[in-house]
Amino acid sequence: MEEGKGEVKHVLLAKFKPEISAEEIENLIKGYSNLVNLIEPMKGFHWDLMSEDSSSRGTDVSIENLHQGFTHVFVSTFESTEGIAEYVAHPVHVEFANKFLPALDKVLVVDYKPTSA
Repeated sequence: MEEGKGEVKHVLLAKFKPEISAEEIENLIKGYSNLVNLIEPMKGFHWDLMSEDSSSRGTDVSIENLHQGFTHVFVSTFESTEGIAEYVAHPVHVEFANKFLPALDKVLVVDYKPTSA
């Protein structure tokens, strides 16, 4: 496989600041999910909650309890590492990130190429 080619996953784990309202979080998530319609290299997007509350959508089912306080997971799919670089530099992404990141208490981003066993 050529370097940079092949599907790449962009995973962002987030914990929103306590003062960010549920409505604000919902609006930020809608904005994030809309990036797939605005930035061509972004081929897919999904998200879920990592909540310990069993009544919540996307309940953390890990028995290891290693979520380290992160509450949301966002996964974007790209066709290549070049696609991620284009996404990161895209003006629409930069504008969104300038709204999204200040609302976070914690963030962790990992990019990886899935492999099959």
